[in-house]
Parts: sequence; structure tokens; C-alpha cells
Amino acid sequence: MGDTHTLKLAHSPDSDDLVMWWPLVGLGGADGQPSGAVVDVGRWRFELVGRDVEELNKLAVGGDVSYDITAISCAAYPAIADRWAITACGGSFGEGYGPRVVVREDAPLRTPEDLRGKTVAVPGVNTSAFLAMSVMLGSTADARGFEVVEMLFSEIPGAVARGEADAGVLIHEAQLTFAELGLRELANLGAWWATTTDLPLPLGLNVVRRDLDERFGPGSVAEVAGILDASVRYSVAHPAESRRHLRANMGDRTEWNDDALLDEYLRMYVSGLTVEMGDRGRAAIAELLGRGARAGLCAPVDAIGVV
Repeated sequence: MGDTHTLKLAHSPDSDDLVMWWPLVGLGGADGQPSGAVVDVGRWRFELVGRDVEELNKLAVGGDVSYDITAISCAAYPAIADRWAITACGGSFGEGYGPRVVVREDAPLRTPEDLRGKTVAVPGVNTSAFLAMSVMLGSTADARGFEVVEMLFSEIPGAVARGEADAGVLIHEAQLTFAELGLRELANLGAWWATTTDLPLPLGLNVVRRDLDERFGPGSVAEVAGILDASVRYSVAHPAESRRHLRANMGDRTEWNDDALLDEYLRMYVSGLTVEMGDRGRAAIAELLGRGARAGLCAPVDAIGVV
């Protein structure tokens, strides 16, 4: 038997990321430890780490090599394209829906144009939601048009409700629960994008370090990408086990006790494009990053490298 190698895989804490990778380690047993991979992982072993996606964006952009596979926002890819390859599986795409821009119910703001000159809470300047909103508002590198306050995604709904920001950009499950806090939708970025481009809005991607081929032999990047593909397909084909994994790792995410909400969110962001982004997913990535580059909001990318 050949040597085994451990790869560290970092993912965001939202349910669609959590649900995709548990087959690489198995469900937790009575002792709380993973029971072992339920897909063939070959010569690899996987260590899963959950972190906020903007933290992961900043680590990858900054050149950190703590992880071998990581979730990133699509918007962060131009800064790391030379070092990381996108996997064809595991992406999150808004197909006519997506992050919401919200305001208080009693706010005078009525259209996205009303955001000009206002303070907007965002889950990170490297996120796809921030890039999409900037493109929607016609922002450029020299003229953003609104004031940005970065904060953890989970803090944004409360900050807007308390009046600490004029508006907020919501990602993850907060896209479905904001009305409970007295917030009103000002814009649905995924719906705007679909109307504008007839494409899904690329949000989260998974990327693999290109130097796996140098470290572990030619073909390693493609080999690992194939295993990740098997994990996504297994999780989709076994929804009962996937739900069990989510409930065991919910922490303080009490909204995951709501079966209807959880199912709706997973239907939205674990779709056919998550299993395999295909040409349509690649076109969507190229369109968003192309528009961002033309506005000076991100670096241009010569080619979308997908394995």
C-alpha cells in the first residue's frame, strides 16, 4: 500500500458547504468523531475546517497555504488564479435568486439607486455579493458610490435593524429570514443578474492548490477534484444522512431546526450546477469577473481554470 496524504479542506459554515464534504470523513459516531469516508478517497485523507468565507478569501488572496482545498467567493478568484484551480463541482450559483440587499421596513430607500451616498454593511469586500452589488450600481475602482462597513455575515441583519447601517447585503440563510427582523428587500442580486445577463450568479467556488501536482505527483489535482466530485454526488444522493450531519453541526444556527427553511436553502444552493457547473457555470463566472475587471473592481483573468 502506498503512502497516504492528508489534505486540509476549508469550507464556510453555511449549510450547503457543510453538506457537500461530510462523505470525505463520514458522519460523526457516538464519540463525536467522524466514522470514516463513505466514498473512495484513495491515497488521501481529508481534514475539514469551517471558517467564514471572507476569512478564507483573505487567507487565499494573502498567499496563506494552510489549506489545500478551500471555499472562496467567485470575486476573489482573479487574485489567486495563478495558484489555485476551480473545481467543476461544489460551486454555489444563484439561479434567478441570490444575496439580498435589505433596509429597515420604515426606511425611505425604495430603489437600489437610493443607496448612493449611504452606508451599506457587507460580508466582505472580496465576496461575490459585494462585487455583484457594485456592478449593479455602476461602481468603479475610483467611484464606489456608497460607504462600506465590513462585518461578519451573521451580524448584518441586526446591524441594519438597529440602524447602524442604512442597508445590508445578506448571504447564507439570512436571505430567507430577514423579514422576521422588520427588514425589507431593496434588491435581489441574483434576480437582477438573471434579468441582465440570462445567467446564474456565481457566488461561492471551491479551489484546489495547483502545486498538488508538484508535491504529490502529476495528475494529483485532477485526482483530488474527482474525489470531491464523488463527495458532492454522494451527499446529494443521501439527503437523510446529509440532514443528520447538518443537525449534528448546527452550533447556534437554530434556523436549521426549521425543516422547510433548510430544505428551501439547500434546493437553492445545492443544485445541478453545484454537482457540475458545466459550460453555463463557466460562462457565468467569466461574465461576472469580466464586468468586474472592466470596472476596475477586480483584476482581469485570462482563462477560467476549471478541473
